[in-house]
Amino acid sequence: MPTTAPQLDPAERKRHRTSHARDYGPGFIVKLVLMAAINALGVYGLLACWNAGAMGLFWGLLVLLIAADYVYFSKRALPGKYIYPGLAFLLVFQIFVVGYTVYVSFTNFGDGHNGTKEQAVTALLAQNERRVEGSASYPITVVENDGELGFALVTQDVSICAGAQVGDVCVGTADEPLARVDGAQADGGTVTSVPGWRVLTFQEIVTDHQREVTELRVPVSEDPESGSIRTTDGRNAFAFMSSLEWDEDAGTMTDVTTGTVYSPNDRGMFEAPDGSTLNVGWRVNIGFENYITAFTDARYSGPFVRILVWTIAFAFLSVVTTFLLGLLLAIVFNDERLKGRKIYRTLMIFPYAIPGFLAALIWSGMLNRSFGFINQVLLGGAAIPWLTDPWLARLSVLGVNLWLGFPYMFLICTGALQSLPGDVMEAAKVDGAGKWRQWKSITMPLLLVSTAPLLISSFAFNFNNFTLIYMLTRGGPRFSDVAVPLGHTDILISMVYSVSGLDGTAARNFGLASALSIVIFIIVGTISAIGFRQTRKLEEVM
Repeated sequence: MPTTAPQLDPAERKRHRTSHARDYGPGFIVKLVLMAAINALGVYGLLACWNAGAMGLFWGLLVLLIAADYVYFSKRALPGKYIYPGLAFLLVFQIFVVGYTVYVSFTNFGDGHNGTKEQAVTALLAQNERRVEGSASYPITVVENDGELGFALVTQDVSICAGAQVGDVCVGTADEPLARVDGAQADGGTVTSVPGWRVLTFQEIVTDHQREVTELRVPVSEDPESGSIRTTDGRNAFAFMSSLEWDEDAGTMTDVTTGTVYSPNDRGMFEAPDGSTLNVGWRVNIGFENYITAFTDARYSGPFVRILVWTIAFAFLSVVTTFLLGLLLAIVFNDERLKGRKIYRTLMIFPYAIPGFLAALIWSGMLNRSFGFINQVLLGGAAIPWLTDPWLARLSVLGVNLWLGFPYMFLICTGALQSLPGDVMEAAKVDGAGKWRQWKSITMPLLLVSTAPLLISSFAFNFNNFTLIYMLTRGGPRFSDVAVPLGHTDILISMVYSVSGLDGTAARNFGLASALSIVIFIIVGTISAIGFRQTRKLEEVM
């Protein structure tokens, strides 16, 4: 006779559903420790964002932290435990990066416009200082702590060191104003030792830190208008005061030596009535000006078109050449009649095991016109300008990229060939299809179905293959008819790097570089979308 399970009353069923005594096992303890560490890092990040005034990052990080605690401590969010890590990384490293790049592209962010208006005011007051006429000299001692230099002095005037009395020792750095320290020792008005600091000898100052010491500015107080002390010889310091005066109520900056009043303009600069401006500004929104500059300014629009054409050609030819060579080698080494296939396959992927930047540097040396291995050894002392002639440089870039890229294509083509269904090939043979017909109608279409997404990814990668271009040619040889530092082998991403000014060849212009980055993003996204659509059509045919 079948038996029925005993029936439980609703209260008992609820108790069984909510009883999770086993949650306090080792798994729960591990999860608790990991979440405690994540929360500790999150709180540290929140405090850092709050102190830096980055409120957007603060609220974003707070939402991610609260969501993490809810997902991993709630019994109702089981799917979220698997989705949350990928979603968080997507938001932080993709959506946020793209969004911030879009924001920067609408600003004048760059040299002279790096921060906020408040930061610009502080920088102007600090950078436009003059020595106070008739001020006394202060015997100083240069001290060092973990690579940071500072000045130590015996207080003669309490106005230069808050909270100190005459005869006290004060220490300050570029970031921290002069402040009284306890336990320091002085001899005849010169500081000889400071707790936590190492006193530099005059010989050390002259031989190792002369420039840093003479450029060091130690503020007197937190107020930038209070001035600073500086030295020219490492032994005696003098008081310096700003030649500018900031009127917070009027929002103007006045040059006290000439009486010129500078007012803020809509370009993020302090401008005088005669049109002259101060050398430090702040970040402001300038609309589509960077995009207009990229396409209308002759300095950028001319080379942009040429570089765009070369970038597309480089990415396309790189994919085609590496795929064809990789496919040819995969077909050869996939033949079971070939002996030693495993050894040959291992040798074929050797270039793939070498870091790309290192391989590009090696090839750069080998292709050197005067001392390179190729010219001097293989070509018997020829002087072929592989990297200095425009067309040969492009050919060299494609050749080196072929050497670097064919092992990847060899691997994916080998895997694709080995995964082809054998029954389909047998059926084709039974139907009388020859080898060419089998290859054209069966092998190649099936191969493309599995490799097409990887080919599209390879195109996107080579479209932004900054490492190869920068390490091999640095974009050269340079265009002779363009004012900006761009060259014949530059691709769009290396053009963005040059325009940004990070390579030191031009003034930094992060706004324009961000606008060009968005253009690249749109181009690559459009080409990839078209490619994936064609791939789906191929799958439908199959």
